[in-house]
Amino acid sequence: MDLHRCSALTLCFLIAVLPLVRSRDSIYDHLRRYGLPAGLLPKGITDFSIDTSQGRFQVNLPYPCNANFENQVHYDFNVTGILSPGQIGELSGVSSQELFIWLPVKSIRVDVPSSGLIYFDMGDIAKQFSLSQFECPPDCTAVDPDDPQFHVHPEDDDGSLPDYQNSFMGMHDEIMVW
Repeated sequence: MDLHRCSALTLCFLIAVLPLVRSRDSIYDHLRRYGLPAGLLPKGITDFSIDTSQGRFQVNLPYPCNANFENQVHYDFNVTGILSPGQIGELSGVSSQELFIWLPVKSIRVDVPSSGLIYFDMGDIAKQFSLSQFECPPDCTAVDPDDPQFHVHPEDDDGSLPDYQNSFMGMHDEIMVW
């Protein structure tokens, strides 16, 4: 292979791979750069990758965990999404508890920053929170990865509400056991 061809192949490889290289900035720095609060993800994340050209990111946690805000928020082993100014789209790996039901968070959007509001889109439900709750990354308590209450089944992940009757049936059965 001649020198020019080898140099061209090397340059093409670097152009394709460079946006995927792990950044020296933290994931929290990337969130802030997009106008998002650092507290949308739990404290202590070091294992992540981001494609800065598209905003696509993946966070790898050592264990699934729950954080407390106004609602309880669950983070799976892997959290992925696409960062764009003031929002995270195509989010997966995050759920929010509403009453007794865990709903997958599909996207997160910061309203006009001066309003102090942030919205979680959970399919048929949008929940509004105070932006100040998410200023700092929260502590996150490890949970059992095999606990079925945190599993979202792909066939249920179409943006529609889960089957509440079956969810409440399971709770009803537990309550009735003396």
